[in-house]
Amino acid sequence: VQLQASGGGLVPPGGSLRLSCAASGFTLDDHSMAWFRQAPGKEREGIACISSSDGSTFYKESVRGRFTISRDNAKNMAYLEMDNLKIEDTAIYYCAAGLPLVLSLKETFYTNWGRGTQVTVSS
Repeated sequence: VQLQASGGGLVPPGGSLRLSCAASGFTLDDHSMAWFRQAPGKEREGIACISSSDGSTFYKESVRGRFTISRDNAKNMAYLEMDNLKIEDTAIYYCAAGLPLVLSLKETFYTNWGRGTQVTVSS
């Protein structure tokens, strides 16, 4: 059972990145998915989640309108499209799979975690 996040990198302010999360050893279609991030010196925070049922989404206020979470159950993948990136978005980004029918940014609902991918926003 493994999740692997990828797609991070260095981008200038205002730039875009698309993060991918690949699952292996289990299927994502009966799991809620979320993206978390941890900036240097700060606690990890949930920023976006998508339910397992109807694809409902929820975002942390600081990324709402700039980030889009999505999933492709056929490919066993989840994604985070990040636009208009800001310096304060710099962090290690993690994807997580959790309990079905959950729409929450709380870590306690997520049972499988992948290794993170570094996103650096800098000019």
